[in-house]
Amino acid sequence: MLVHFYIRFSTKFGQTIYVCGNVPELGNNDTDKAVPLNYLNNNFWDGEINIEEKKLESLQYKYILKESGKEDIIEFGDDRLIDIQTYKGLNIDCIDTWQSTSDYRNNFYTQPFQNVLLQHGTKAKPNAKKAKQYTHEFKIKAPILNEGEVPCIIGSAAELTGWSTMNPTLLTKNNNWWQVKLNLEKSHFPVQYKYGIYNTKTKQFVKYEDGDNRVLAAPQQPAQKNILHDGYANFDNGVFRGAGVAIPVFSLRSKNSFGTGEFTDIKLLVDWAKQTGLKLIQLLPINDTIATNTWADSYPYAAISAFALHPLYLNLQQVAGKNNLSVINPLQKKQKQLNALTEVDYEQAIKFKLLAIKELYLLQKELLKEDKEYNKFFNENRHWLIPYAAFCYLRDKNNTSNFATWKSNSKYTQAAIHRLVSPTQKHYNEIAVHYFTQYYLHLQLKEATAYAHKNDIVVKGDLPIGIYRNSVDAWVAPELYNMDAQAGAPPDDFAVKGQNWGFPTYNWSKMQEDNYNWWRQRFQQMSNYFDAFRIDHILGFFRIWSIPLNAVEGILGKFVPALPIYINEFEEKGIQFNYERFCKPFITDAILHQTFGEDVEYVKNTFFNGLQLKDEFNAQRKVDEYFKANNIENVKIKIGLFDIISNIILIEEEGSDRQKYHFRIAVANTSSYQNLDWNTQKQLEILYTNYFYHKQDEFWKKEAMYKLPAIKHSTNMLICGEDLGMVPHCVPEVMQELNILSLEIQRMPKNPKTEFFNPKEAPYLSVVTPSTHDMSTIRGWWTEDKSKTQRFYNTILNHEGQAPETCATWVNNEVVMQHLYSPAMWSIFQLQDILGTSESLRRENANEEQINVPANPNHYWRYRMHIALEDLIKEKAFNTDFKKAVIEAGR
Repeated sequence: MLVHFYIRFSTKFGQTIYVCGNVPELGNNDTDKAVPLNYLNNNFWDGEINIEEKKLESLQYKYILKESGKEDIIEFGDDRLIDIQTYKGLNIDCIDTWQSTSDYRNNFYTQPFQNVLLQHGTKAKPNAKKAKQYTHEFKIKAPILNEGEVPCIIGSAAELTGWSTMNPTLLTKNNNWWQVKLNLEKSHFPVQYKYGIYNTKTKQFVKYEDGDNRVLAAPQQPAQKNILHDGYANFDNGVFRGAGVAIPVFSLRSKNSFGTGEFTDIKLLVDWAKQTGLKLIQLLPINDTIATNTWADSYPYAAISAFALHPLYLNLQQVAGKNNLSVINPLQKKQKQLNALTEVDYEQAIKFKLLAIKELYLLQKELLKEDKEYNKFFNENRHWLIPYAAFCYLRDKNNTSNFATWKSNSKYTQAAIHRLVSPTQKHYNEIAVHYFTQYYLHLQLKEATAYAHKNDIVVKGDLPIGIYRNSVDAWVAPELYNMDAQAGAPPDDFAVKGQNWGFPTYNWSKMQEDNYNWWRQRFQQMSNYFDAFRIDHILGFFRIWSIPLNAVEGILGKFVPALPIYINEFEEKGIQFNYERFCKPFITDAILHQTFGEDVEYVKNTFFNGLQLKDEFNAQRKVDEYFKANNIENVKIKIGLFDIISNIILIEEEGSDRQKYHFRIAVANTSSYQNLDWNTQKQLEILYTNYFYHKQDEFWKKEAMYKLPAIKHSTNMLICGEDLGMVPHCVPEVMQELNILSLEIQRMPKNPKTEFFNPKEAPYLSVVTPSTHDMSTIRGWWTEDKSKTQRFYNTILNHEGQAPETCATWVNNEVVMQHLYSPAMWSIFQLQDILGTSESLRRENANEEQINVPANPNHYWRYRMHIALEDLIKEKAFNTDFKKAVIEAGR
């Protein structure tokens, strides 16, 4: 079969178009083996291949733009499919339109829209004309149509009704494309045509697409069949805008759960969301975090597995069924006690759940062996399930998840672990109980999300940027991570010393070797349950804030990768370079007295030799361990020593032999900088500004374009990026190019010249929200800074006079309404902010509503709804009023 490709694309000098596909002649989907096309004219590139038809069912292909020195640009979609058997033995011309990755309409072909929000689509039956003999097959995309509407095609040829709209040729839907087959053998070329909309209910033509007529030129060598992929029809049919609610699973409260939210409670949340007109529920990470068997495991971003679900969320009653209620009944008193608590008692909830799970497993293990669905689940997930179960067993056996300290199996080998998990082992039940737990968690979450879909509600998950240091993932493949580094974030208004998450950073070059297989598996796992997800700290795909292991605070980190400053750059600025002065802590008697006050003599005698720190205290980690080992609780002295250690200007790049350097963040705030002469300060300021805000931008853009396109291509979930903090200039450009939704928060504007972000200025491809789990709610924020609240009241809410002392319901409601009327695709609210609009439903104490405090690395994540979901569902008046507001806002 001879296939001739024509692609409409206007290139620049030095650019070449390639075509890649699922046949050997097109490189077998290997973009490095794609076939170059020939420049035909200003509008087209073309080329042809001969393909073997015998064993091929369909031809799938796409185009690639290549330019020397730049990353390849691969067009959007995998939906150009040609049924080879239909066209067997024929010559085909494929006349295509480039599908840009940045076209916002691509989002309407992602999972939430195709499987949930647009799944009903138009209910029209177009009864399109079917040509027995045809020469041309026209295909277009039109994802947003009103009820009863279908695309039609009208044009200059008689077969296209000669521009008559009385009885236009209608298209039929086939997967992503609307299509029609026509015989243009007797038509006069060039043929001009346009797509339009026809309403099959009213039997009336509605409108033409916008723009100039499309033109089909006379073929140079007439083919037997012509297939036109015409891209998007240019209909101005509006856009989708939806609203959603965000809440962690553990924060859900129902009358039947066990002191914490469970996967089964998601159904109740769906019922409430449907009553209030919401189309999305957003959850925090739901992976297993059991590392220490203490309340510290309540932190949902420190999972011991990127794949395993948390046993905390398992509903015991559903697992027990009617046959094993004897296990559950004795726990009713404890269940009632835990469920009555204001907050989650993590340690008690997980303790009793794990004990019950073990009992239930022992009662059901024989039946499980014969369960076909269980065996299917096990085989499909064995790549992570077996290592996870082995890890949990070894964690419990050694009383620690720190695998480096285990007496055996501290280094993972597949052969040894397969012996360890063999059913012939005496401890097999201690292994298999984890298979059992994960299976039932999978069933309950799958059932909950299916229920959401049945009710036309999207489920959005959360993808942590890092992995836990003592996790299955790090144990199985330590080469994928930089275990000698800690990931975190630079200082911001919420954490002035920066954040140190403690996670190892990713070894991206190693991950790239197998085309990011770990990420692809992770996305596949998430897509079993979620339609969309939030990438926590998407900036980490551009560069990560990397902190050395000997540091405790994030302030001592640096961006990795980053282009360093060479020593000659200081000399060029007239700076007399002094390694000891710039790279070592600057310490004077005055600084010590200012830092430690009345404790200065004790501090000098204990930690210093003169004006130098003793070797055993010259790193934050050493100081921290000394204070822990000696049970010293003087936080002021410990933090003061941390400040002394971080009182530096430059960080030397490891292994550079004093030739390459990176600036310490917020260097102007250090007394080391402030004690330099004025000229040196100003020259360093120039270098500092260039280093952080200009020098890295193109470099970081390339880094992101190595990773994000490949990773994004591996999933069809809708992706939203948490792009907050110190955002490089290239981030919005990359996210827009890849159609990744941004996050816009009213009190965290990305424009440094504004104090507040106004939701009405949000880009369409964004999520707007007044608060997130990492900050106070609207009500909590209102009382944090009176002067800031006053400015917000006057400039954003546009009210005159004095702002209310506390956040009245009408104020809370105005903020919510601002977000509902935003042009953003999604406005998503914490449940607390929605309930804050009601005097009777809001929590009494606003300070109890905040889920996380980022500045506190030891925060106990335990927030729980103060109202049971069953009771919230019964609040008919509130739910009806809120739904009315959502609908009136066009969501």
